[in-house]
Amino acid sequence: MSLSIRNRIPGTVTAVTRGEAMALVKVRLAGGQDITAAFTTDAVEELGLAEGSAVESLVKSTEVSLATGPVEGVSIRNRIPGTVTGVTTGGAMGSVKVSVEGGELTSAITKDAVEALGLAAGTSVVALVKSTEISLAAA
Repeated sequence: MSLSIRNRIPGTVTAVTRGEAMALVKVRLAGGQDITAAFTTDAVEELGLAEGSAVESLVKSTEVSLATGPVEGVSIRNRIPGTVTGVTTGGAMGSVKVSVEGGELTSAITKDAVEALGLAAGTSVVALVKSTEISLAAA
């Protein structure tokens, strides 16, 4: 199946915590970063996810926020350090490519945010993704 989701990083499930309706799935990405994905327990069962399962983490570019410094006091747990490798802007929006250990992420943010953050190739950033915005595909 072809998908429009550009952000796809392979990893391995390290833990699954099931609740009544929702589950948390911890994944170690190919670059060694740990992330958490939250979705229904039905999806965990349907995908057959368990510790050791190979997965691909999928995140829409519109769900990747960027910070240029340390991030404190927010509930976002998935914080992936990287370096900007390219920036393309149009009239309203920008597309920012970020190299991270084990892959690349794309963030779709406003042109104003690109300018305010001073984003350019070589800028160090932290990619922020809420756990509810990460999807997993069985690899």
